[in-house]
Amino acid sequence: MRVLIFALILANLLFLVWARGHFGSPASSEFARVEQQLHPEKLVVVSRGRPPDAPAPRQNAAVTEQKVDQLCQTWAELPNADADRLEALLAEQFPAFKVIRRAVTESNGYWVFIPPSASREAADEKVAELQQLGVQDYFVVQGNGPNRFAISLGTYHTEEAAQAGLATLRRKGVKTAQSAERLTKSISSSLDVHGPAATFDTVRQATATLLPKVTPTSCPTVANGATS
Repeated sequence: MRVLIFALILANLLFLVWARGHFGSPASSEFARVEQQLHPEKLVVVSRGRPPDAPAPRQNAAVTEQKVDQLCQTWAELPNADADRLEALLAEQFPAFKVIRRAVTESNGYWVFIPPSASREAADEKVAELQQLGVQDYFVVQGNGPNRFAISLGTYHTEEAAQAGLATLRRKGVKTAQSAERLTKSISSSLDVHGPAATFDTVRQATATLLPKVTPTSCPTVANGATS
């Protein structure tokens, strides 16, 4: 029993001596980490009492946007067929240009009327009401279109005359009548063409070949001075 106890004590002593490296063996990981931490001469102070300066941002190359001069020209009151051809040419050969098309309509005087009814039967009911009010001058619009089954109560050359006729009907009790300008169906169009001024000479040459008798003009201006 004494021999066993002596052997255990001896074994513990030998392990302790080996762990400290006295037998030439590598030191344990704990001792190695302690030795590596004890090197104050390798410490570097980067700042005292304030965070380190942020790195300077990289300077991006300056990009200068060149403003392109714009121009607007109008090809006015073209027959619709010519307007179609010009619009197709610009779309095909000059996609950078923006085209605004405006229908050209002409006034054909004024008229006083009752707005369109949903059916001929409804229009006939309004005709009966007009007859009861003593109105005999009327006409029910029969043709297809937005004014189908409207009731015309008279046509006039001027707006003043139309307003006077409307006032007479109102005194008779016709409350749903109103007046408006009569516009003929559009047979021509104007094209406002917006695009880079530097390319406009090429556009004018191309359109002159297509429409040699037509000369463009500057676009009309609106109240604030901008082109329409």
